[in-house]
Amino acid sequence: MRGTNQTSVSEFLLLGLSRQPQQQQPLFLLFLIMYLATILGNLLIILAIGTDSRLHTPMYFFLCNLSFVDVCFSSTTVPKVLAIHVLGSQAISFSGCLTQLYFLCVFADMDNFLLAVMAYDRFVAICHPLHYTTKMTRQLCVLLVVGSWIVANLNGLLHTLLMARLSFCADNIIPHFFCEVTPLLKLSCSDTHLNELMLLYVAGLIMIAPFLCILVSYILIACAILRVSSTSGKWKAFSTCSSHLAVVCLFYGTIISLYFNPSSSHSSGKDMAAAVMYTVVTPMLNPFIYSLRNRDMKGALRKVVAMKFATTQ
Repeated sequence: MRGTNQTSVSEFLLLGLSRQPQQQQPLFLLFLIMYLATILGNLLIILAIGTDSRLHTPMYFFLCNLSFVDVCFSSTTVPKVLAIHVLGSQAISFSGCLTQLYFLCVFADMDNFLLAVMAYDRFVAICHPLHYTTKMTRQLCVLLVVGSWIVANLNGLLHTLLMARLSFCADNIIPHFFCEVTPLLKLSCSDTHLNELMLLYVAGLIMIAPFLCILVSYILIACAILRVSSTSGKWKAFSTCSSHLAVVCLFYGTIISLYFNPSSSHSSGKDMAAAVMYTVVTPMLNPFIYSLRNRDMKGALRKVVAMKFATTQ
């Protein structure tokens, strides 16, 4: 059915993670703990990088941006989840749903782009160490981040505007805990062909191109590491990118399991679990992954904590 530019649905109902009353409080506590850990962990990373001059390098510049994006990404979904499970506030306005959709697209794309940029940074550091400072200049780093923000915002704006032109006639129940593109398209009584095409080609390109960049970078990194003669040299080269590789596997593993499985294997439970992984769990784990295996980061974090205790006494 082809709709008009008007919509008769003024709000949607997010069902959340569970409709069982006995599960509401445990889910609220679980998501509250994860959200606080995400905010605290990522803000500590940003503070440590900002206050320690030794960390004013391209790798930590990108990590600082990734931490900021992870705070925003988690804040786009988790507060509404908490409201659903403690207040029973399932309603989200039509404009609020589109706003959430926009920011989800932007921050998911930024995670994607920043992981690709960080992979390129590791490639230059390992494969061209003598030219690292001349290749990874401050101007290039800023340009890469600003360009990523521009493309991410344009993509988010595209999908949001295409969604805004659709009509939603009767059913307004979203079996999810946030406003995602696919459930919204299923609720529309308009022709969603253009939305699906843009989702397939534009969003697919934005997701696949950075992934291929990461894949090629790590193939070249692996070849460079294999050419190193000493075992200690190989381990040192690998350790410089092991944290980033762990985050890449975590992020893309959940994305692939959610969007690239055959539709016959999809279930609401599996999709929900995968969505929780990449919107809530991954942003929470990133600061721990980067700090636990990084001596400089651990030293900077100790200084930040020590300064905090010193000012409180």
